Amino acid sequence: MSVPRPRFGDFVLDAANRSLHRDGVPVSINARYFDALVLLVREQGRLVAKQRFFDEVWAGSVVTDAALTQCIKDIRRVLGDDANAPRYIRTVPGHGYCFIAAVSDDQAAPIAVEAASSESRPVADRPADPGLATALPRGLVDVGAATLGGAVSGLAGGLLYGSALAFSPQAQGLGTLSVLLVLLMLSVAVGMAGAFGVSLGWVAGRGFGPGPAWLLAGGAVGGFMVGGLAKLLGSDAFTLLVGQAPAGITGGLEGAVIGFALTAGLHVGGGMDAASGPRPAWFAALATGLAGALLPLAGGSLMATSLARVAATFDDSRLDMTPLGRLFGEPQFGALAQAALGAVEGGMFGGLVAAALLFAHRRRR
Repeated sequence: MSVPRPRFGDFVLDAANRSLHRDGVPVSINARYFDALVLLVREQGRLVAKQRFFDEVWAGSVVTDAALTQCIKDIRRVLGDDANAPRYIRTVPGHGYCFIAAVSDDQAAPIAVEAASSESRPVADRPADPGLATALPRGLVDVGAATLGGAVSGLAGGLLYGSALAFSPQAQGLGTLSVLLVLLMLSVAVGMAGAFGVSLGWVAGRGFGPGPAWLLAGGAVGGFMVGGLAKLLGSDAFTLLVGQAPAGITGGLEGAVIGFALTAGLHVGGGMDAASGPRPAWFAALATGLAGALLPLAGGSLMATSLARVAATFDDSRLDMTPLGRLFGEPQFGALAQAALGAVEGGMFGGLVAAALLFAHRRRR
């Protein structure tokens, strides 16, 4: 029995061989967007709700409505369609999309039966439910990629601060290499924990629904929980070892702000499947960089400000943040240095975590 190959206009869609032809000539289309086109054509004449795209095309992935919008936009470009005068895909505002072109079987037999919705088809003909078996591995890949991006961000931050502080007079007794290694390990651990929490929040948020609101909430809650736990353990460790904990070190509030900013930047940039370029990563870097700059000005703290508060709490501390303040023309480690370094920290964290996620998503296509 031959497999139907839907024909519409000048196009023939061969789902079995994953190819799209126009007048016999192959047409290039993103693999994920090809799946969305197959779904639309299969449901010809019927509304395909946004939720179905997220469940069947992006099963288990962290995406936003912007990713679906970009997907449809790209499909229209490939088909030569116009959203204002559609021949192939009609937008149903707030609900989804409908494939409106006449569809026939390239083998000459009409395929009107394919217009039936998945709910009305026999169970054997319905697309397989991706289920937890698919969603869980993809979620784990997202968490792993984000955590790796956080580690690289922490490595960059540790090198920055370690290089600046290792040569201060107070640190000379410890040795340059020792100071550098301590700050590197601390910064990498913080970066990995933050990225792990935010990405785990995304996976949890995605389980509640496909919209950006759940992702934003998940990113903020994940950052808050990891930041709060890190602050609690850090404070308890200082109290246990030296009898006093520094006040104002980074914690849950800072984690929530950075997690929310990172998620918002990805969303504004178009999401993980927006395009082949680095636009989502740049937007994530800008959003987290701005958040990192504003946090110290509002009384919060990231890595550099937390180190300064540790140094101020303990009289015998070997930490001296003054050299970093002097880089910005301040006699001490003041507001300008804190805001500038907060922007650098936030921007590196958001940009590198987003870049790692983009790489993982595009390798998976």
